[in-house]
Amino acid sequence: MTVSTVFLLACIGVLSLFCQWLAWRVRMPAILFLLAGGIAAGPLLGFLNPEQVFGDLLFPVISLAVAIILFEGSLTLRYEEIRGHGKMVRNLIPIGSVVTCFIGTLAARWILDVSWEVALLFGAISIVTGPTVIAPLLRSVRPEAKLANILRWEGIIIDPVGALLAVLVFEGIVSWGQGNVFGHSLYIFGKTLAVGFVLGAVAGWLNGIALRKHLLPQYLHNAGTLTFMLGVYALSNEMAHESGLLTVTVMGIWMANMKQVPIDSILEFKESLSVLLISALFIILAARVEFTAIAQLGWGLVIVLALLMLVARPLSIFLSAIGTSLDWRDKLFLSWIAPRGIVAAAVSALFAFQLQKLGYESAGALVPLVFMLIIATVTLQSLTARPLAKLLKVAEPAEYGFLILGANPVARKIGLALKKLEVPVTLADTNWENVKQARMEDLQVYFGNPVSEHASTHLDLTGIGNLLVISPYKHMNSLATYHFLDWFGKDSVLTLAEGDQDQKARHQTAEKIQMTRGLFGGVSYAKLASLASQGYSVKTTQLSEEFTFDDFLEKYDRQAMVLFVLDPRGHITPVKSMNSIKPEKDWTLVSLVPPQARKERKERDTGEAPEPAPA
Repeated sequence: MTVSTVFLLACIGVLSLFCQWLAWRVRMPAILFLLAGGIAAGPLLGFLNPEQVFGDLLFPVISLAVAIILFEGSLTLRYEEIRGHGKMVRNLIPIGSVVTCFIGTLAARWILDVSWEVALLFGAISIVTGPTVIAPLLRSVRPEAKLANILRWEGIIIDPVGALLAVLVFEGIVSWGQGNVFGHSLYIFGKTLAVGFVLGAVAGWLNGIALRKHLLPQYLHNAGTLTFMLGVYALSNEMAHESGLLTVTVMGIWMANMKQVPIDSILEFKESLSVLLISALFIILAARVEFTAIAQLGWGLVIVLALLMLVARPLSIFLSAIGTSLDWRDKLFLSWIAPRGIVAAAVSALFAFQLQKLGYESAGALVPLVFMLIIATVTLQSLTARPLAKLLKVAEPAEYGFLILGANPVARKIGLALKKLEVPVTLADTNWENVKQARMEDLQVYFGNPVSEHASTHLDLTGIGNLLVISPYKHMNSLATYHFLDWFGKDSVLTLAEGDQDQKARHQTAEKIQMTRGLFGGVSYAKLASLASQGYSVKTTQLSEEFTFDDFLEKYDRQAMVLFVLDPRGHITPVKSMNSIKPEKDWTLVSLVPPQARKERKERDTGEAPEPAPA
């Protein structure tokens, strides 16, 4: 039965959405399910044939999608973030790139007998891991904080760096192929680099100025930047053949490092694109994979993959770790974790098509080789990373820390008290003034929506397994509650009561959210904010035989509100009801207390400590 093009396009969208949902449910990288869905729809069932659906528009659409992916990735490459994440990350980017590219190139050339140009391009593409595959894996594995940060920042930084290297290699291959002599090839390559760097820098500067000086209205920031980027990409290709990818990469890096340019909303806009455009792109790419092409690679494919996973990665880690404090367990764990992601798949498909047009027959091996590298690394490492972390004893202990939604004055007071007790705590808020104040008080913060895709790669939840919603933003509170109920579980997500009971009665709250209500005895955010404005402060109190819980209540005339209790074993628990807690000696209370007790008591050694002073 023949179906219409409209039906096929709709099916691609529905399939991409299902794959994204399935990845979210099982907490694995979405690219694995997108590739599996594309292979099932294409070569397995024969339902989807991208060449028939898109015709001559297939690779123009793919090239524009790749440009968007590289531009978004380069927007995350901030120089200060490279400098600020330790010697290991700084070493791993150049050393790991060179080692992986070198071994990948030689393996593809000598084992698979592809041309040097295709082998070199495969070596460059194979260095890219990427945050889209690293972040879900880290959340399920939960390694120690230092290892999680190394892998997370390696993925974020290597994404645009690896793409840039692949683009430069491709430009060199194309330039060499267009020149009859070495000098002419060098001229074409130089022209491509000049157009890419100059046009990219100028375009990034112009777009950054337009955003910084509000020359575009707010509602056009995302669409305007995206459209301008695609226009620059097309113009660059007209000025110098295939220079557009380099141009948009440089443009994104330039904008990321300009001061006072609001790019956070642009990064957030990519979330919708990732579900619609990018997800559909990988189903289309996977549908073009031919099993015969994979079979033709033979056992050489297995050898190449083994060399990259078992030789190139460990060698990169052990060389990069020279001079660092990492022990052999840390190095072994890092040596196994290097899943390849979205950029590798997209760039390989586009470059293989371009090389085939230039007459490189072995370029047809590039796509199945890269796709099998993605499938092998994501599947094997997702299934084995957690047992390996436990075996090497590098897994994070129980996640007892707190993510607090809100960085308002009340949330900051609570965060400082928890930090004093050495409990991991991170505050998330979309209000810049709140975030800035929290940073001044030396609290770990995340500026943005904690349920966004940007948060999924940049919000560090190492050691954190609980959510406390202490925020006046009702819509965001609900979204965060739903999102983290799936991550942390129903007993680890707690929210404040609604302030307006009548409105609550008129608009019935969803059952899932209703279960989380009751934090701090069912108090509302408005009540907490009111108490804070009256001078109430958060204090920690050590109970003892001489100073019992009854003494504590009497001292503050029963006006104190106990927020957390910490038992002698180090277990900290948020309080839901004052009547339900029965703290004993050697317990620690974190409480919201009035500015001055009405009933003065004789001073004694209670172990009570005031709220930590701002840093």
